[in-house]
Amino acid sequence: MSQDLMVMLEQAFEESTKLYKERGFQRRVGFGKRPALVSVDLANAWTRPGNPFTCDQEKMDNEIIPGMQKLLKAFRAANLPVIHVTTAYEITDRNASFTDMGLWHNKIPIDVVNLADKELWAIDSRIAPIEGEYTLLKKRASSFHGTELAGILRANGVDTILVTGVTACACVRQTICDGIADGFRPIAVKECIGDRVPGAVAWNLFDIDAKFGDVESVDRCVDYLNTIGQSRS
Repeated sequence: MSQDLMVMLEQAFEESTKLYKERGFQRRVGFGKRPALVSVDLANAWTRPGNPFTCDQEKMDNEIIPGMQKLLKAFRAANLPVIHVTTAYEITDRNASFTDMGLWHNKIPIDVVNLADKELWAIDSRIAPIEGEYTLLKKRASSFHGTELAGILRANGVDTILVTGVTACACVRQTICDGIADGFRPIAVKECIGDRVPGAVAWNLFDIDAKFGDVESVDRCVDYLNTIGQSRS
């Protein structure tokens, strides 16, 4: 993101913060007692170059993936739930009389993420699931919409979701919005959220922090996870 754009955003955030605080926004939802990691669309079509969905590669390689590796290490050490979310479609012919793409293909090129090409929707090998972790296949932006996610979380006693992934303006944001609507405490992990569009991450994290969940750093989240792990040992 250019320095000029960052300066403009910071000015907008400063003005918006004044308004929000005057009106009682930007409250804290806080960490709960049992968290799960919900990692959204950190699959090859988004994390690797050469796809219409490819996100900012510099941030992906130098910030998101290393941050995810730290989080995964902490979650695994504490034996806490990890859900890897990805997106793919079985019927990608836009002229078909019936398709699992719904109407979304009329806005964005979801038809390129074909279920038959597992490499596209497979979770990035640098943060690949291990035994005991769950991979959830979704069809819409939110990880909750039309999926088993809420039921799985409740059945496992989860009250807090640490949300990572892409994109900030769509699937991550919608997952966080639906998460708090379904009664979970959403924590957006700052360094582990990306997008394709300059400025989209900064703006959406600011707005999420004001209205839908708390934005916390990787280090703060790891400290929280370590504390839970120690209390259970």
